[in-house]
Amino acid sequence: MEVQERILDTAFGLFRQYGTRSITMDDIATRMGISKKTLYAHFVDKDDMVVHAIRRYLEIIQEEERIIISKADNAIEELFGIMNMMDEKLRNMNPVIMLDLQKFHSQAFLVFQEYRNSSLRTTIRTNLERGIGEGLYRKDLDVNILTQFRIASAMVCFQPEVFPLTGYDMGKVQRVLLEHFLYGVSSEEGFRLIEKYRQQQLSLNK
Repeated sequence: MEVQERILDTAFGLFRQYGTRSITMDDIATRMGISKKTLYAHFVDKDDMVVHAIRRYLEIIQEEERIIISKADNAIEELFGIMNMMDEKLRNMNPVIMLDLQKFHSQAFLVFQEYRNSSLRTTIRTNLERGIGEGLYRKDLDVNILTQFRIASAMVCFQPEVFPLTGYDMGKVQRVLLEHFLYGVSSEEGFRLIEKYRQQQLSLNK
């Protein structure tokens, strides 16, 4: 792994745990055992590092989503795969990171918004259309409205006034909300498939 990628992964590991505001370039250099000068050889400043760290994190998510989608036999298996992946990616993440992006890192927040409004929207819409075509989702669904609804529900775990910083795990919140959404859009055939995948998952987790 290149030095820049190792820096970004280390930095994001700190950002996801403590938020961006409380982490300094000194903290990152100390964690890596390198000089601060090395950090500035790769990034203009902390804000530049945050932008690159968020972009790298989202690119990794998108690549994993593409792999999951390409291997899934149907729309419901696809969502279960994405649900498990996001559970892992968001586990123990401090939602304050999103507040910090909005307040202190406008460019990084724009990167996130672009992901939300483009890649995430396309993934949700395509899954809904796939599920309807496979007969696993109800044929009377309004795809436009439900795409917007799913985007909004995916963002709610970042709102501390809804889910306080202590007491809720972001990964679990996302999993529960996605499961709820999936039950709401499924046909009778889809419902039976959900139960099948849930039982398989429970067996694997024992």
